[in-house]
Amino acid sequence: MKTDNRFFFRLLPLLTALVTGCASVPMASPDEDAKAKSFAVQADKSNIYMYRNEFFGNAVAMAVELDSKLAGQTAHHTYFLFEVSPGPHQVSSVAENTSTVQLTTVGGKAYFVWQEVKMGMWNAGTQLHEVDEETGRKGVSECQRVKANF
Repeated sequence: MKTDNRFFFRLLPLLTALVTGCASVPMASPDEDAKAKSFAVQADKSNIYMYRNEFFGNAVAMAVELDSKLAGQTAHHTYFLFEVSPGPHQVSSVAENTSTVQLTTVGGKAYFVWQEVKMGMWNAGTQLHEVDEETGRKGVSECQRVKANF
């Protein structure tokens, strides 16, 4: 009887991640993290929080882009805060696949995007979801702020 090894090979990236440990990304200062978690928004700006609060895929860093500019990477239990001008914005997560959320922001308001880690064929996959403010605040509160490239 021939054994089907496809299942093992699909799980290999996950097993490797569990054995090798956590991904490391540049973190913001504790003061910047605390300030961001006040959730204050300037009247003429919009805040976009993009967070990743799950343990699955903890060894995988995932690239994040805002309006096609590389912001940096997330690791498990991290988040970005982007203070932007009101209007259209695009948040993208890049892994084995690319997931994008389009937002049209309004001044004085915060928006929350959850970065879900998915099992991919060869590497971790990603899926972004816009979530309500209550869900987003709770998720961000479980995470630490990542330092953005801009």
